[in-house]
Amino acid sequence: MADLNTTEQAPAAEPVKRDEAAALASEVLPATDKSAAAPAAAPTETVTPTDAEPQVAQPTEETPVEHCEAVNDATAIPAAAAVNPAAPVPDGATPQEPPVEEQPEYLTKIAGLTQFFEQLPQILTETGHQEMWGVVLKNHEDVPTVNVLIKFLRANEGNVQAAQDQLRKALEWRKEINPIALVESGRYSAAKYDGLGYLTTYEQDGRPLVFTWNIYGAVKDVKNTFGDLNEFVKWRAALMEMAVQDLKMKDATEVIDYDGKKDHYQMIQVHDYLHVKFLRMDPVVRAATKQTIEVFSTAYPELLREKFFVNVPSIMGWMFSAMKLFLSRNTTRKFHPIANGANLAREFPSAIGDQIPKTYGGKGAELKEGARTVQLVEDEVKPEPAQSESQPTQASSDVVAPAVPEKVEQPVAEEATAPVSAPVSAQPAMPEVLTKDAAVTEEEKPVSEVAK
Repeated sequence: MADLNTTEQAPAAEPVKRDEAAALASEVLPATDKSAAAPAAAPTETVTPTDAEPQVAQPTEETPVEHCEAVNDATAIPAAAAVNPAAPVPDGATPQEPPVEEQPEYLTKIAGLTQFFEQLPQILTETGHQEMWGVVLKNHEDVPTVNVLIKFLRANEGNVQAAQDQLRKALEWRKEINPIALVESGRYSAAKYDGLGYLTTYEQDGRPLVFTWNIYGAVKDVKNTFGDLNEFVKWRAALMEMAVQDLKMKDATEVIDYDGKKDHYQMIQVHDYLHVKFLRMDPVVRAATKQTIEVFSTAYPELLREKFFVNVPSIMGWMFSAMKLFLSRNTTRKFHPIANGANLAREFPSAIGDQIPKTYGGKGAELKEGARTVQLVEDEVKPEPAQSESQPTQASSDVVAPAVPEKVEQPVAEEATAPVSAPVSAQPAMPEVLTKDAAVTEEEKPVSEVAK
């Protein structure tokens, strides 16, 4: 009986091990409880018979083997499920959700940007143009494209519909004007635009710091420079496009901040009003100014970091105060009027200020020597007026030769006796033209003084 007791006590420990294994399997996958419980009941039926003692040991030895196989099968299910997440989930288990594609932080952080990108393909299709500031617009995974859309969204204070409308107009304008071609192949009159606009690029913290210089006091002839609005806007756009190219937006690898605090793709503008009279503005200048503002505000939003108005009389400070009533705070905070242009360099760190031209308080070369500008050409001198003077004179002599009637002979005789008076009578138009030019010059005397 001692052997029998020993034999009966040995399998008693097995249910404890089976319970631990079943508990472990249930922690891994609760759905395996039923499959693990079915084999566990088999040993209890084989242990209960007591009439044949020698037969008790046989099922006791075989049962643990069968149970281990069942337990191994039960624990194998969770392992397979862990390896293959797409495997069918048993009844009663919590279904696993498919992995969600993570969106870039800027899409979730900047309100309206996702919606803007959703409409971008339609905008590009409608306009038939994909290039903006040298960037080929693509999708939200392209950093240069993201920066372009952020600037249009920021310019409209987060209004997605307004940003879309402005982008559409800007793309249409670029398609029509082709400002890149204005830089590469454009030629502009030196008589009209020489000395009026320059571009300088310095280095700050390993990045380009771009300056555009507009020297309004260098205008020689107001009507000649601003008279052709389309030509003036093209010249101004070419200069602006050169500055945009120096910003290298197409090479961007970092997304800019929406608030503009971390935006390396902006430039400095300097407007020099030395010798310019503010109290009287020619209508031609007013029209050119209005046209330029309309084009640039639409086609080049959020590319300005700061704008300095130098050599502006202190009495004109009221003008900048009035601007604050009509322009946004984000725009007016960028305006800095300076009465003395020689103080401009003080507005920048010494590393930049020293490179600014000497005229503006720095140590760098003057704009005429060290700055860049658009391609200028000398105007061709047309000798047509001189030919028109000589041809009538020659024609008159040819007509005089065969003249026979007495009525015609009298004027011919006068021409023969006074050959010097012929050219005088043939040039009455030139003095009139010169007189008109003199009158225009006299009326524009303040402008000529400005040029000086």
